[in-house]
Amino acid sequence: MKCDICGNKIETTFLRKIVGTYVKRGKKKKSVCPNCQKTLKNDIVDKLPL
Repeated sequence: MKCDICGNKIETTFLRKIVGTYVKRGKKKKSVCPNCQKTLKNDIVDKLPL
């Protein structure tokens, strides 16, 4: 799985859950890596594509 902001690969656990978070943008959930989540905090929604 790839981060929708920076394009880096996001690791998954053995239960196929991502090591990161999902952010809802419009009607879809977008995946965000831990690095982008830490650096952008409040600006995540603005940086995500529709």
